[in-house]
Amino acid sequence: MYDWLVVGAGFAGSVIAERLASQRDDKVLLIDRRPHIGGNAYDGYDKAGVLIHQYGPHIFHTNSKAVFDYLSQFTDWRPYEHRVLAEVDGMQVPIPINLTTINRLYGLSLTSQDLEHWLAARAEPIAEIRTAEDVVLSSVGRELYEKFFRFYTKKQWGVEPSELDKSVTARVPTRINTDDRYFGDKYQFMPKRGFTKMFERMLDHPNITIMLDTDYREIKHHLRCRRTIFTGPIDEYFDYRYGRLPYRSLQFRHVMLDKEWHQLVAVVNYPQNHDYTRVTEYKHLTGQCHPKTSITYEYPCDDGDPYYPVPRPENAELFKHYENLALRTQDVWFVGRLATYRYYNMDQVVGQALATFHRINEHLPKATANKDASAVPVSEATA
Repeated sequence: MYDWLVVGAGFAGSVIAERLASQRDDKVLLIDRRPHIGGNAYDGYDKAGVLIHQYGPHIFHTNSKAVFDYLSQFTDWRPYEHRVLAEVDGMQVPIPINLTTINRLYGLSLTSQDLEHWLAARAEPIAEIRTAEDVVLSSVGRELYEKFFRFYTKKQWGVEPSELDKSVTARVPTRINTDDRYFGDKYQFMPKRGFTKMFERMLDHPNITIMLDTDYREIKHHLRCRRTIFTGPIDEYFDYRYGRLPYRSLQFRHVMLDKEWHQLVAVVNYPQNHDYTRVTEYKHLTGQCHPKTSITYEYPCDDGDPYYPVPRPENAELFKHYENLALRTQDVWFVGRLATYRYYNMDQVVGQALATFHRINEHLPKATANKDASAVPVSEATA
């Protein structure tokens, strides 16, 4: 008999499993359908001996000291500030768009004040910002929208930016200075020995049993667990009662190269051409010294493992039906990007998992944890 079944060994499931085991002395069974822990953040050494991220680049950044301090229990850190270039009009320029981007792209010598006026003259007035397209047009105008955003966003999501929620492009700022960092967070680091090593330390507890290559749907009727943490797709949990929620997937082409470096930065975006959206070179992220290098081409698609909830109004409406089911389901807590159908960064998932654990602890004191489940309040679905 386990106190908890945790479905999914990514950030959401692993954080909650660790907290339940270490803070409550609960017995936890952690399962994942993949053959490894770490979810999409899983990393490992390829045949060349280069440490790569199996599911595309994962860069840790946060403004939350609580999240940073929590993860610091399980890893040392390597300082890393992420920089991205976009290949536009035959040249590679910084993205997010900044002063250097515009000056290099147009052969100008603008100052920050000049750029502010330059962008304002091109921005299109939009009464109500609703879509991803509206966000960009209202800030930088149509020409830069076409160069940097439209085709890239369409490749990434499979639909025009005008059909997506404004949150998609609102995540990418426009800067009038020369700050070329992709993120502006206070804490920007990479796990010194990689994400997988961090997860291994997190889950190294005698109260945690791990089963990999294990599908929840195939074993759920054979397990004896009092309560469940579910981090997979919420529509799958409820057997697609209201239909399938759309998720966007990714395919990766990993390539080993017999040279020390391939590109100037970890990630180069391709917003104008090619079927792939970006190319990642991992040694920039990890700091590894190696005579060879490995890169990954990233191809968005509809089929495959679910990665990103598609932010469209009709999808949000469909999710509400599943969320209502979740709120009425006792002894099951839904946590993470797929279970709450929200596009979270890694630190946000960790924060959500920690918040969910605190609520569990409040609603379910350890002294009563093993009593009849009918005494437990209805579970909460979101952080």
